[in-house]
Amino acid sequence: MSTEASAELLSFDGLVCGYGDTMVLRGLSGAVGPGRVLGVLGRNGVGKTTLMRALAGFLPLRQGSVTFGGRDLARVAPHQRLGLGLAYAPQEDVVFGDLSVQENLWLHLDDRDPARYADCLAMFPRLNERLAQRAGSLSGGERKLLSFTRTIGLRAALSILDEPTEGVQPENIDRMAAVVRRRKAEGASFVIVEQNLEFLLAVADDLMAIDHGECLLKGEAAQFGREALESHLMV
Repeated sequence: MSTEASAELLSFDGLVCGYGDTMVLRGLSGAVGPGRVLGVLGRNGVGKTTLMRALAGFLPLRQGSVTFGGRDLARVAPHQRLGLGLAYAPQEDVVFGDLSVQENLWLHLDDRDPARYADCLAMFPRLNERLAQRAGSLSGGERKLLSFTRTIGLRAALSILDEPTEGVQPENIDRMAAVVRRRKAEGASFVIVEQNLEFLLAVADDLMAIDHGECLLKGEAAQFGREALESHLMV
């Protein structure tokens, strides 16, 4: 492995995958280093969620590879990836609706150390007020906040977030950005799919724009003008 590759926490190379006979990703490659955020943008239906599902292990690859910490994940199941330090918050089905907010937070954890979620619950007091409430009765934005809080609380080396701000109130989006920046300062990494360009620019170090499963733009976020980025979000 090259020196450059060894500095990457997550890398994906030549990904080809999809659903049935339809290949959605067509040779997509990228990487994210420690303490960095890779933002992925593009119009609806161009393959962003497919990429997230492939990285998290929920969609098999036809071609290509995903490595995490230098380890090939080809034979690593999704639940095992969490054990390696890779967490995933999907765009849909983000909470277990029949469980309480508190049960959602602790479901995958053996310890009940309140410090794990203290910062996020302080940031999002409405969640703290609803710990005993059934998660399925929360608003769509509140369910997103619960999913975000649960993922952050896992304190994974890498978190994959698919449209985390969808339906979330603007003041809470700002707080989510602050949480991501704090975790990044602690050395955590993220891959974030997002339509909210303000949020993405507030947290991303690197950007990738995709269309029809192929990369149209890739590089450090600071090098791209806003208009160029907005053009990749237009229908």
